[in-house]
Amino acid sequence: MPIHDWTKVSAGTWHDFHVAWITEIRNVLNEGLLPRDYYAQAEQIAGPLGPDVLTLQEIESDGISEPVESEDGNGGIALAPPKTRISEEAEMNEYVLKRRTLVIRHSSGDRIIALLEIVSPGNKSSRHAIESFVEKAAEALYRGYHLLIIDLFPPTPRDPNGIHARIWSQFSKDPTPLPPDEPLTLAAYSAGPVKHAYVEPAAVGARLFDMPLFLTPDWYVNVPLEATYQAAYRGVPRRWREVLETPSSK
Repeated sequence: MPIHDWTKVSAGTWHDFHVAWITEIRNVLNEGLLPRDYYAQAEQIAGPLGPDVLTLQEIESDGISEPVESEDGNGGIALAPPKTRISEEAEMNEYVLKRRTLVIRHSSGDRIIALLEIVSPGNKSSRHAIESFVEKAAEALYRGYHLLIIDLFPPTPRDPNGIHARIWSQFSKDPTPLPPDEPLTLAAYSAGPVKHAYVEPAAVGARLFDMPLFLTPDWYVNVPLEATYQAAYRGVPRRWREVLETPSSK
C-alpha cells in the first residue's frame, strides 16, 4: 500500500489513524518481535516527546540482559548497522553528555530504553512547537534513549530539510538533507556514546521501509511499518479513504 497524502484530511482524521497505527506497532512488537525481557507500551504522559509516544521498556531484573539472536518468541534481533540509504554518526564529549538535566522515569520501575514517535502536523505548526520537539528528541538521545521517528508530512519553513536535519543539527554541523523528490522521513537513532542515525527518505505513493528500533547501541529489531500501516488504514472511515485515494490534480 502506498503512503497517502495526509495533508488532504482533517487533523482529527490523522489523529485517529495515528492512534491506530501506534496500537498496531505495539501489538506486533509485543506478540513476539521483541525479546522476552522487553515490551512496548503506548504512553499518554508528558514524556520526552509529548503524549501518544510508544515506549520500549526492559523488565527490571537483578542482572543486565543483553539481546541475543534467537528463535521462537524471542524476537528478530539484528546487529547494527542497518541498511538505510543515509547513515550518520556523531561523538559527544563528556561535557555535552552531562550538560542537560532531564530524567525520565516510568512509574512501574521498569527501565525505558527507546521511544517511537509518529510526527503530527502540530509538532511542526509553529517555531515554538518544532523547537520543543527537536530539543526533546535531542535530550532523549543525550540521555541514552534510542529513537524511531516517523514523519509522513512534508517539510515546512521550520524544517526545510526535514525533521531529521533539524534533530541532527544538535549533534553535527552538516546533517544530510533529504532528496527533493523524497521529502518524508523515517529516522532511527542509536543513543550510545557515539550517536548513530539511520535515515530512509520516503514519498507519497511509495511503500514504507521497515525501520530499526534499537534495544542497545548495537542491537535492534526491524519494525514492520508497511504491514502495520496497512492494518491501521483498514479502519479509516470510507469518507476519508475516498479523499486520500483520489489522485491530486496537477
